[in-house]
Amino acid sequence: MSEHISASVADGVGHLTLERPQALNALSYEMIRALAAVFDAWRHDPEVSMVVLDGAGERGFCAGGDVRELYMYATGGHVAEALRFFRDEYRLNAAIARYPKPVVAIMDGITMGGGIGLAGHASIRIVTERSRVAMPETRIGFTPDVGGTWLLGRAPGELGTHLALNSRTMDAADAMHAGFADAFVPSASIPHLLQALEERADPGTPSEIVMLFDETPGPSALAAARPWVDACFSAPTVHGIIDRLRAFAEGRADAAEATPGSATGSPDETGEPRHPSAQPAQAYAAAAADELETLSPTALAITLEAVRRARTLPSLEDALEQEFRAVSWFIGQHDLHEGIRAQVIDKDRSPKWDPPTLDDVPASLPARVLEEQLHDPVWTRDAD
Repeated sequence: MSEHISASVADGVGHLTLERPQALNALSYEMIRALAAVFDAWRHDPEVSMVVLDGAGERGFCAGGDVRELYMYATGGHVAEALRFFRDEYRLNAAIARYPKPVVAIMDGITMGGGIGLAGHASIRIVTERSRVAMPETRIGFTPDVGGTWLLGRAPGELGTHLALNSRTMDAADAMHAGFADAFVPSASIPHLLQALEERADPGTPSEIVMLFDETPGPSALAAARPWVDACFSAPTVHGIIDRLRAFAEGRADAAEATPGSATGSPDETGEPRHPSAQPAQAYAAAAADELETLSPTALAITLEAVRRARTLPSLEDALEQEFRAVSWFIGQHDLHEGIRAQVIDKDRSPKWDPPTLDDVPASLPARVLEEQLHDPVWTRDAD
């Protein structure tokens, strides 16, 4: 068992907690292996009838995979170790999705990247007023994985495309609207919810118990912005998306019946709006276009294709295999190394992408990256 995972069983509830609060419970390979072992052990344990998954500390459930560990693998020539990390992580994601017992995931605070891989595929997904949910991979020259494209591809309209390309952060209402969460429970009520799950008072099923604590998080700003988001992000290419955002922002085209420009809101701690209606629609569209022009052109082009292809795939496992093919390619690419360096290692926030513009990305590259099997897949044909 990893020192960063705690596991206990009481009154039929298996309780798994990520115990790495100083790193926002970021997932190391050791933690992934430990989680997989516990889920496997509890699968047929008659003493466990449901699993609760949460994170230590008040800041976040899980900020994602350990990006520094990934950087070490990618730049140190440890490709085999990196691929082992991703294969085991994706198998864990799928195991949670197919688990024969209810899995209640509590996404209190920051839940991003690898945290979505754990919680986003659970049978009951809970957010709180502190939840900040995102797939932020394009910020480091990477692409959504851990089944993120499966969830993004099934968000209403083109909201998933926007969330993926711009690495947008969702609050509780947005996460529920986009299909990343099922219930809103105020953080102060979480201890009472856990107690109720253990006591199993009537009504007795986990879903019914959660509903006793479920409240309305308020309107989703993401939902309100959907008309213009759909109109702009339905363009066939990233170039086209940026052009439509510019046209809408400048009033040169009726890109959508947008929410009136009186919509206001405060930026988050990074100085960026949390979601599309956190500032007037046209101003937000301009900011979204500006942001896209600062991100890795290669990552954007592949991410757009990945999300759209994920919409047509028959299962989460198929989406994970497609993501693995992309990740296998990204591991050796300049932009992932440079993105992690600029955002996490040196923190100069000034990545130098190669190629530097969308015009320089070959039109055939996204399809090739998503289709070419560079390494052994996550599951063999004879695997369960």
